[in-house]
Amino acid sequence: MLEVRDIVKTFDDRAVVNRVSFEVRPGEIFALLGPNGAGKTTLIRMITDILKPDSGEILLDGHRVGGDSRRQIAYLPEERGLYRRVSPIEVLIYYGELKGLSASAARAAGLALLERMELAEWATKQVQTLSKGMQQKVQFCTALIGEPRLLILDEPFTGLDPLNTQLFEEILAEHRAAGSTVLLSTHQMNKVEELCDRALMINRGHMVLYGP
Repeated sequence: MLEVRDIVKTFDDRAVVNRVSFEVRPGEIFALLGPNGAGKTTLIRMITDILKPDSGEILLDGHRVGGDSRRQIAYLPEERGLYRRVSPIEVLIYYGELKGLSASAARAAGLALLERMELAEWATKQVQTLSKGMQQKVQFCTALIGEPRLLILDEPFTGLDPLNTQLFEEILAEHRAAGSTVLLSTHQMNKVEELCDRALMINRGHMVLYGP
């Protein structure tokens, strides 16, 4: 589904991502691993077409990433950010419309996601009144709305209690069963072992390990 071919990205004459190649197969959970500063975030930003590679190519279903294909990709960054003086349902309608849904379809999808996240009673409260964990669940909903085919999650479990971690895992399993593909970046190796089919590890921009 996703093919990354010989990607290079350089900043200030230093190769942050250096000749990285891998593929992510339809319906799998694929782990992207490496220490801080390894180049993972830069790689993700190229996959999501935020940054352009200096050389190499990134293909989604055989076509270069960009344009309308970006709507098929959802990205939950490690650095969270929500508008604080609006309600969760307003946030989700906004994100849904960005992904091509009508306002009514985005509202229906947003309410269903909030119900699944056990946040239905908070749908019309201001985001700033929610706990940190609740806000993280809303942020997760912003990635899920629009039924993306490729879901990129950067440290999604950070700060979650065990019950909400289990809820996230159940929802990931549901979306995978419905046909979504997941690219998971995390330092929690127990979650990689539990959830992921294959993995790529990079260090200082280079591929170190790649396989099941």
